[in-house]
Amino acid sequence: MVPLYYHVPFLSIVLLMMTGILTSLLPSGKAAMAFHFVTVSAVFAGNVYLLWNIAPANLRFTYAAGILPHPWGNELAAGPLEAALALTFLAVMMLCVLGGSKGIFEDVGADKQNLYFIMCDLLLASLLAMVYTNDAFTAYVFIEINTISACALVMAKDAGETLVATIRYLMMSLLGSGMFLMGLTFTYHITGHLLLINIHEQLGQIIASGAYRLPVTVILGLMTMGLCLKSALFPFHTWLPDAHASATTASSAILSGLVLKGYIVLLIKVIFCMFGEESYRALHAGDILLVLGGAAMIAGSVMAIKENHIKRMIAYSSVAQIGYIYLGLGLGGTAAVTAAVYQIMVHAFAKPLLFLCAGELAEVSGHRKQMYYLRGAAHRARLAGIGFTLGALSMIGLPLLGGFAVKFFLADAALAGGWRMWAALGALAVSSVLNALYYLPAVVQIWTVMDHGEDDLPKLPRAYPGDAAGFAILALMVCCVLLGVCCAPVASLLSAGLKLL
Repeated sequence: MVPLYYHVPFLSIVLLMMTGILTSLLPSGKAAMAFHFVTVSAVFAGNVYLLWNIAPANLRFTYAAGILPHPWGNELAAGPLEAALALTFLAVMMLCVLGGSKGIFEDVGADKQNLYFIMCDLLLASLLAMVYTNDAFTAYVFIEINTISACALVMAKDAGETLVATIRYLMMSLLGSGMFLMGLTFTYHITGHLLLINIHEQLGQIIASGAYRLPVTVILGLMTMGLCLKSALFPFHTWLPDAHASATTASSAILSGLVLKGYIVLLIKVIFCMFGEESYRALHAGDILLVLGGAAMIAGSVMAIKENHIKRMIAYSSVAQIGYIYLGLGLGGTAAVTAAVYQIMVHAFAKPLLFLCAGELAEVSGHRKQMYYLRGAAHRARLAGIGFTLGALSMIGLPLLGGFAVKFFLADAALAGGWRMWAALGALAVSSVLNALYYLPAVVQIWTVMDHGEDDLPKLPRAYPGDAAGFAILALMVCCVLLGVCCAPVASLLSAGLKLL
């Protein structure tokens, strides 16, 4: 008999999708939010049970999700890597919604609040599907669900700027989806399979024989660039700042902390489970990712330095931080890819922390988000000020925080030698300095006490995040610290999971 935990990935996805459907019947946004938290908590507990059972044995299994047998049926695959990422996404979603709940009920109309939480449920279901799927076409289906849900979360704040940002996001995202679908279509035409394990076997034989070299290169290019575009890798990032800046705080946190990461996780599956890392590098795709990742680390930071709007600054920082992930994927090898996955987890916690704190700081500054008007905001919302400071220091790479662990792992992996070592170490050094050049002035600004002569600055009474936002900020801060202090066991778990792909 199949152990109970084998059913967790399938039940997690189905339960979240069913919750999204049933939420439409609830009478209010608060009821929808409560239902959302109950479901996500149950799914989180199930995935804890899954990781608890498979991590000690370093076990990875496949689960047939339909009645048709291999190779026609739909399959899910779960191991320590997938379970750890699923837990990360579930925890971040709960904290983003909890921390931004006040903004949701203020910015979203009462008649649309149910729809907001429906989109949250469907978005989370699509993320778990991309993490657990072992079927390429199922991955594409949930890419589209993810796209629609993310666009809905951006435009939930009913304003002209959000509509424009959503249309731009939708156009760019659909272009990426179309590229992935074209690559998938060519893959099926050449291999006759949709399950990742069968595609891997067939592509391995085709690449070894030297046949279809150009079509295989086109397939790899379409899938890779489609997912790079959807994850906002430089220079495909242009839609990201407007979407972050105009959306409600919870949506900005979800978009940066979760949505971008789902596509990168799927790209890791394309590299390891479809092509195989050796074949992927033989076609020099890794070198391209390395160059684009290094360019993103520097260009994103330069654009952040020039930005005066706090949410747009954090958005450009996301462009730079996504570059760290692609730098690890471009370097290749278990150590570098482990560092890339570790950055997925660190960024998933740190960036929502920055967005939630920025929202609180802006609220106590007359809802103005320009850095000038945020002077002294940390003294009016101390917890948000402390959280923003800690998140910023993590992005810079202060020891004992998650960002430092990522940079240490990437630097250590880069020492393997060759031109990649110098490119990676140079990008890390320059990016770290640039990170400090925009985060440190922002931290100084929010903690600087206002002079009495500055009459144009808001002088609002002291305020503190509400219970929900305060708890979310504290929890995210704890996670950032834990990922810095407990980096060795977490990295070992991720490395063991990667070797099973």
